[in-house]
Amino acid sequence: MTALQTPHIAVVHRTTNAAAVPTEAAETVAQKATRYVFAGLRVALGWIFLWAFLDKLFGLGHETAAAKAWINGGSPTTGFLSKGTAGPFADFYQGLAGAAWADWLFMAGLLGIGVALIAGIGLRVAAVTGGLLMVLMWTAVLPPANNPFMDDHLIYAGVLAALALVKAGDTAGFGKTWAELPLVKQAPWLK
Repeated sequence: MTALQTPHIAVVHRTTNAAAVPTEAAETVAQKATRYVFAGLRVALGWIFLWAFLDKLFGLGHETAAAKAWINGGSPTTGFLSKGTAGPFADFYQGLAGAAWADWLFMAGLLGIGVALIAGIGLRVAAVTGGLLMVLMWTAVLPPANNPFMDDHLIYAGVLAALALVKAGDTAGFGKTWAELPLVKQAPWLK
C-alpha cells in the first residue's frame, strides 16, 4: 500500500482513571463573536423597552410630552390605544385605554422586560412576557401599514425568543450568576 492507500487507524489513549473527563472544544472566533452579537442585541432591545418606560413615565418629549407624563397624571395607554389602534381588535383595545390597571401592567412590563434584558437575567420570563406584549401590540394595529401581516413587533418577539434560547444573558450580563441563585435553581423557568 502506498501512503495514500493506508487505512486510518484510530488511536485511543487509555488513562488510569475509570472515567475520562471530556474536554470542551476551544471556542472559535465566530462563536465568540456570535455570543457578543446576541449580547448586544439583548442590551439594545432592553434599552428599547426601558426607554419607552422612561419616556412615558417622565414625558421626555420623544413620544410623550411632559404634560402627558405618567408622573404628571397622564395615562401611558391612552394615546396609542385610543387613537393608534386599527383593525378587528380596535374596539377591544380602545376599551382598555386609560384604565389604571392597564397603565400599571403596561408600565411594569416595560420596566421589568427592559431591566431583565439589560442585566441579562430572567430571559425566559422576559422573552415570554415581552413576546406576549409585542404580539398584543401587533394585533392592535392589524393590518400593519407596510405589509399584509408582518411588522417589527413580530420580529422583536422572535428576537426575544432567540435571546432566551441562546442564553444571551450569560455574555456581558448576569445570567450565569442569576442561574446559580437558590430560587432560580428551584424554579428553572426563572432563568
